[in-house]
Amino acid sequence: MRAFELLTVLVFLATAYAAPHGGGIQRLPRRASLLTSFEWSSTGPLLGPKSDSHNILGIKDPSIVQVDGTYHVFASTAKADGYNLVYLSFTDFNRASSAPFHYLDQTPVGTGYRAAPQVFYFEPDKLWYLVYQNGNAAYSTNPDISDPSGWSAPTNFFDVTPSIVTQNIGEGSWVDMWTICDTSNCYLFSSDDNGHLYRSQTSVDSFPEGMDNTAIALEDSDPYALYEASNVYNTGDGQYLLIVEAIGSGGQRYFRSWTTTSLTGEWSPLADTEENSFASSNNVHFNGTAWTESISHGEMVRTQVDQTMTISPCNMRYLYQGVDPSATGDYNSMPWKLALLTQTNSVC
Repeated sequence: MRAFELLTVLVFLATAYAAPHGGGIQRLPRRASLLTSFEWSSTGPLLGPKSDSHNILGIKDPSIVQVDGTYHVFASTAKADGYNLVYLSFTDFNRASSAPFHYLDQTPVGTGYRAAPQVFYFEPDKLWYLVYQNGNAAYSTNPDISDPSGWSAPTNFFDVTPSIVTQNIGEGSWVDMWTICDTSNCYLFSSDDNGHLYRSQTSVDSFPEGMDNTAIALEDSDPYALYEASNVYNTGDGQYLLIVEAIGSGGQRYFRSWTTTSLTGEWSPLADTEENSFASSNNVHFNGTAWTESISHGEMVRTQVDQTMTISPCNMRYLYQGVDPSATGDYNSMPWKLALLTQTNSVC
């Protein structure tokens, strides 16, 4: 093939690949990097408590994956006498409110304290894992994410609370477990509501067993500045993104962020102040009156559903919990609802 003919073929293939179905020619995006400041738009509440026999008061702590066009959401159910878990699925966020609730206290996951779920597919085992807190760090497994009755009974990662947690927790609580794996190891991050982010680890080959070597990954002298609800993501460019929920000067919840190139390395500030936050009432915009002033515990819609927790920095979407600013009273009884953030200042 002559050089001119080869060039023509290459141009044709590039054009065909760049053009989406039914659209015109588009330039392929370059690999994106995280920005140092963020802007978001928010929907109104998409999911809230249903009027049924469970009598829950709030929906909190969502974890979300999209599989073959269906969103699968796991969340905490909150009421004055405690927490458990719920599962629902839908194909469009506009239809989320009509999705049936499947309460996991009616499955082998069981009754009692269960909260703050994280769901992912662990490729080596070909199983879905649901990680949550039950006073310890626990997990259940399921071969079929769409079958709420298929989850196994809870198994704890630890025999007892790691000593470094008990030594530093103070008046806080051990909460919000988050799992992420690289090519060699799996890491379990957790918080203590007292200014500490912990990291435990085991090998990919041993997971979920062998979780050990718990260390303080990040800390702050102000407990409210590094409070809870950590998420750690692989951004697909050799970098990891950490976000942690903080409590602001006015009592509202917001997220700070850091990056690193190694899950055992030091975290470098990204958008980590109340004035320049990852997501807060300062940089989240609503259509009309803001329905919440708190941008709280949630999860990114990932590009991969496996243990790598991979996201794209392009046009990020984050399912979060918020609450009516006028709501008062016991934290567990407040009417938390779920809504969706969409990044509006993407460079992609």
